[in-house]
Amino acid sequence: MKKVLSLVLSTVLVLGLSGCAAQGKSSTGSKDSKVIKVGASPEPHAKILEQVKPLLEKEGYKLEIKEFTDYVIPNTALAEGEIDANFFQHVPYLEKTKKEKGLDLDYTVKVHIEPMGLYSSKIKNINDLKEGAEIAIPNDPTNSARALRLLEKNNIIKLKAGDLVTAKDIVDNPKKLKISEIDAAQLPRVLPDVTAAIINTNYALEGKLNPLKDALIIESGDSPYANILAVRKNNKDSEAIKALSKALTSPEIKKYIEDTYKGSIVPAF
Repeated sequence: MKKVLSLVLSTVLVLGLSGCAAQGKSSTGSKDSKVIKVGASPEPHAKILEQVKPLLEKEGYKLEIKEFTDYVIPNTALAEGEIDANFFQHVPYLEKTKKEKGLDLDYTVKVHIEPMGLYSSKIKNINDLKEGAEIAIPNDPTNSARALRLLEKNNIIKLKAGDLVTAKDIVDNPKKLKISEIDAAQLPRVLPDVTAAIINTNYALEGKLNPLKDALIIESGDSPYANILAVRKNNKDSEAIKALSKALTSPEIKKYIEDTYKGSIVPAF
């Protein structure tokens, strides 16, 4: 019995050590994975990432792009480890999401700026806005505040001081404009139903709108809303993320953005 018990204990010990070794190998393999999964909005983020693929291939990495059409799931997917990084948002949005949801996320590089613009199918000039006109803006807090500040900068309304202002913070509205908050992705579709809409450039491009030609007013190039590569903090310094960050801010990508979007999207590096 003693010999049998000794044999069983030895087998368990060996299997336990083998299990630890296997787990260690798996963890190392995950850390050094040559496949990088990135979540991105279809336009322009996913298209920019397509240009990154050959650059990463030279470094021995394969880039997999997963497209998202909303502003919520990409950060959740990143935090839960479904993807290695995401590329769709600006810094204020990331910071707000981190605070609200307690996500342990960060970012590595600023890639480009997408100037937010006011579009209309009913008026040709911002001075044509009539009393009581309805203006649709994004309904997420950071982009809503950003849209309102764009109106203020063009002397259409006046707002209280603060970062995340809302329509309730309008202190002067001489034309008695009606501000409607709508999901950002739906704004191009509702354009025929409102007087005008302030639309993020990625959704404007998807809606076949040219920011430089079609926007009645547009953010200036000094906008603080640069789009970033978001990552998990515990993966920020991995070789794969470093390679991806370097490729996204390479001369080749800068030239691609400038040549393709001709000022409607501006490199931030």
